[in-house]
Amino acid sequence: MNVPATKPASAWLGEFVLLSSLWGASFLFMRLGAAEFGALPTAGLRVALATVFLWPILVHQGQWPALRAHWKAILLAGLINSAIPFALFAWAVLHITTGLTSILNATVPLFGALVAWVWLGDRINRLRWLGLALGFLGVALLAWRAPGGAGFKSDSALWAMAACLLAAACYAVAASYARRYLTGIPPLATATGSQLGAALGLALPTLWLWPATTPGLRAWGAIVAIAVLCTGIAYILYFRLIANAGPSRALAVTFLAPVFAVFYGAVFLGETITPWMLGCGLVIVCGTMLSTGLIRTRAVAKPVLERP
Repeated sequence: MNVPATKPASAWLGEFVLLSSLWGASFLFMRLGAAEFGALPTAGLRVALATVFLWPILVHQGQWPALRAHWKAILLAGLINSAIPFALFAWAVLHITTGLTSILNATVPLFGALVAWVWLGDRINRLRWLGLALGFLGVALLAWRAPGGAGFKSDSALWAMAACLLAAACYAVAASYARRYLTGIPPLATATGSQLGAALGLALPTLWLWPATTPGLRAWGAIVAIAVLCTGIAYILYFRLIANAGPSRALAVTFLAPVFAVFYGAVFLGETITPWMLGCGLVIVCGTMLSTGLIRTRAVAKPVLERP
């Protein structure tokens, strides 16, 4: 199957790092919001406010026709890529730490590489496989010694970890789905329409489970931040990365997100940063650079003939 060629790293590296920082912050905001709103209302408000934020921009940029022409595929993408994983993560952060949640989210590229390989025929050379393995090793080591990483033995914590892995699998499927069916559609139309689809899917659960006690200003502020920064703006960047860098590289953003999440936790929640965390963060960054092709071996000067 033929898929569009990806662009050089210089065209998407800045957006890659920015998206990592935004999604690293999302776990902090989810915890603050879900603590008062609950899991499903947090996810529902997140996508609803993101839609409200993105819609005027969509209309102003004249991309409504693109959304209207591909609305079915885009709305379905919203269910897979936003509604289901957002709800799962919002529930998980109520039972395990935000750091551990972000660490489990970093398994997305492992699922994503396999899905893209099977579904799209994405080529993964040995160096990129090494990078994926190295990134996963860094995540596993960080989870082993991270605060709250080991020691969670309750059933609710185990179910929360399983929810994170299921959400990661949803992201992986959605990335290849976007590459297969949404390539060529403006990123703003895809981002806005997918949030609308997620909002429609979560509307009834959000209303049904709305908290009896009115949440405070901090919870509302967290919801607005996660909707505008970590969803509205972030998903524009995300779909641009899929188009410019490919699904496997776009999903590798989640290797860097835990590094930012640990930093935010230390600054805003007083969590401790240990030398072990810094070392694991370095391993994760190196794995990300390998898996995304930022580090590669020199090409052989003599061209290699491919088999027909």
